[in-house]
Amino acid sequence: MDKKTLAFKIGARTETIQVPSGNLLDVLEPNKVRSAHTGADAIRFALKNPIGTPCLGEIIRPGEKIAVVTSDITRPMPTWEVMPALLEELYAAGVSPEDITLVFALGSHRAQTDEEKRRLAGERAWREIRCVDSNPADCVHLGTTKRGTPVDIDRRVAEADRRICLGNIEYHYFAGYSGGAKAIMPGVSTRGAIQANHSRMVCPEACAGRLEGNPVREDLEEAAAMVGVDFILNVVLDAHKEILYAAAGDMIKAHRDGCAFLDTLYRKPIAQKADIVLVSQGGAPKDLNLYQTQKALDNAGHAVKPGGVVVLMGSCKEGLGETVFSEWMTSAPTAHSLIERIQREFRLGGHKAAAIAMVLENASIFLVSDLEDALVRQLFMEPYHTPQEAYDAAARKLGPGATVLAMPYGGSTLPSVKSSNNGPA
Repeated sequence: MDKKTLAFKIGARTETIQVPSGNLLDVLEPNKVRSAHTGADAIRFALKNPIGTPCLGEIIRPGEKIAVVTSDITRPMPTWEVMPALLEELYAAGVSPEDITLVFALGSHRAQTDEEKRRLAGERAWREIRCVDSNPADCVHLGTTKRGTPVDIDRRVAEADRRICLGNIEYHYFAGYSGGAKAIMPGVSTRGAIQANHSRMVCPEACAGRLEGNPVREDLEEAAAMVGVDFILNVVLDAHKEILYAAAGDMIKAHRDGCAFLDTLYRKPIAQKADIVLVSQGGAPKDLNLYQTQKALDNAGHAVKPGGVVVLMGSCKEGLGETVFSEWMTSAPTAHSLIERIQREFRLGGHKAAAIAMVLENASIFLVSDLEDALVRQLFMEPYHTPQEAYDAAARKLGPGATVLAMPYGGSTLPSVKSSNNGPA
């Protein structure tokens, strides 16, 4: 029998699965897209050609305090590659290094070590400007959105004269896309504010690939507008986490430009759903824990038939990754009880537990990870030690004719049944 060998990244390693060629419907890899400017050139081009705003040199004034907000270690945003060109723009505008603070947007994530901050910032920024984690315990209240979300923002960001937001754009399972205003909300917000915004994830319009009418995205953009964002610089990364495209300028217009480019790269139409979906986050750092690996699972959920199997691959070497998420996952009597619980009491962290449960309503999850087998079973998933072992078990369960879709970069790739017009089917 002719077989196809498929490669998947798990943490820092690459493992393979052999699948009968006749069963394989498709391998959902990024589309081949050419970009006129890549890497550091893309950053410089975007800074010189902003969308919807003047160049930074026409916005910034000497003596102003500048807060540059960027992603923490759980995101693949290459801040170290962006900062040299950005610093040159700021210095050319007359800004002094002591007036610039680089703030790592932790959201609800753990604090970072100095070594992690240094690696993210890059040597030049680490040496020349102040680099700090956001602090949810020291925030300024700036009001409340129409939907009732408190706008509580890290003091150093809220009290800056100018705010510049960095980020990478990829699909987000309920905010539509990452990037743009997400650097502010949830990036440098309090847990309570994040919880209020994210509570709208239960709305059907809150889904990957949707911006218009998405209550989560609209609410976080309203919050960021209340804070005031003077400029954004967002990048789209290829499968190897290299900068393929950059968009700079207005918080909405530049972000939408980046989202449109992302769609040409990662939105993947499929003719039909599959019995078995093989999915990886794409390796480190995006699969450090189950909390982050869940993103690939959610995208895979759009591609699996009812009663099918998702083979989820992620290192999860740091465990489950978030306290509330861990508590919900390990204490639930059944997977369905997590969905009932989120409807009774929305809690940040619990929302991802409920999202996993929603996939389990439709399909089984076979998990290939570094987690202990007993823990995986406690999470309502079946543990396997190699991707091949997991696929073989799924094929035995569903029969020799079981169809397969492969998603080697599942955290980024959004399957969409061809008849669907509003986000994935």
